[in-house]
Amino acid sequence: MRAGRIFGGANGLRLYAVLYVAFLYLPVLLLPLFSFNDSAIPNFPLTGFTWKWYASMAETPALLDAAWNSAMVGTAASVMATLLGICAARAMTRYRFRGQKAMSGLIMAPLVLPEIIIAVALLVVLLRLGLDLSLLSVVFGHVLICVPYSVTVLIAGFEGFDRSLEEASTDLGETAFGTFRRVTLPMVAPAIVSSLLVSFTISLDEFILAFFLTGTDSTLPVYIWGQLRFAARLPTVLALGTVMLVASFILLTIAEIFRRRNARRTQVEGGLFG
Repeated sequence: MRAGRIFGGANGLRLYAVLYVAFLYLPVLLLPLFSFNDSAIPNFPLTGFTWKWYASMAETPALLDAAWNSAMVGTAASVMATLLGICAARAMTRYRFRGQKAMSGLIMAPLVLPEIIIAVALLVVLLRLGLDLSLLSVVFGHVLICVPYSVTVLIAGFEGFDRSLEEASTDLGETAFGTFRRVTLPMVAPAIVSSLLVSFTISLDEFILAFFLTGTDSTLPVYIWGQLRFAARLPTVLALGTVMLVASFILLTIAEIFRRRNARRTQVEGGLFG
């Protein structure tokens, strides 16, 4: 009877949530723990605290080049995905047209398609077109997978927007583009910033598309994959992974803050975490 009270109802749900979070995040938390360990072997017991693995990151030119490449790819992919997401989200929330649901499903399809299939398909197309693999091809691949996330975030921003403001601007003589620039964009600005940050984070962490589509210039996830062959470099890889983990957490937290600000303004919940 007592066991039934513990594992039933709200208590059972709390226990399930705690176990789920622990199973999900405990392996990830070992990453920063071993990155501060003085030993080059990630194992217990820990031998001492050190910053040397983080210091060695600044002395590795290949790592810095990969970080710069990831920053450029992430910035370009997030801007392009957000611009495409603005167009798609506005069309899906403002207009009704034949085939709208099918079109929405196709835009969201990369969320459920196997990423390796998308990567192989893009690789075949690029090679058939005679294009060289480079960071530009990686950007195109990242835009493809970032657009559905961008649309999801931006739809919440456009759905809560009061259309009477646009109508008032038009009645006062403003053009359609002027109304969009002066009225619509400022109102959905928090959702746009959230979309940029979410897309940048997804691009920063993405590996499979970058692995297939990159040329001689690698991104950070591809660089990490290449370093795993050398046991002596594993501690530096753990330190780099910790930095990427913290950066992703900060970016997604800021994105969620902007999403909640937009939700309070429009009284519409939605987005990736809503």
